[in-house]
Amino acid sequence: MTYHFLGIDHVQLAAPEGCETAARHFYNGLLGWPEIPKPEALKKRGGVWFQCGTHQVHIGIQKQFVPATKAHPAFQVKNLDELRSHLIQKNIQVIDDEARMLEVVKRFYINDPFGNRIEFLEWL
Repeated sequence: MTYHFLGIDHVQLAAPEGCETAARHFYNGLLGWPEIPKPEALKKRGGVWFQCGTHQVHIGIQKQFVPATKAHPAFQVKNLDELRSHLIQKNIQVIDDEARMLEVVKRFYINDPFGNRIEFLEWL
């Protein structure tokens, strides 16, 4: 085999038309992810891109948008409890996970402004 996978370049989450302001408020303002300028050729499609650690998160416009309520990205966080407290202080509903893996991982879920499920976790 002459090819090999290097990993994930980016995750794309769908959102409705006109979502850019809410996406910036949530992903940049609340989570602190820096916005990445979109290439000129893609700007006309709408949406907005962010940097999350070494990966990118692209918020893309989807006509007839339906949020992803089961399928979701999971973001690894250092100091997960601090993020959890920050989100609660900002009136974001945090859904704690009480799965059997609690001895090796802490995690919780939130929904973005468009109803997409997002997981945050910290390996212990």
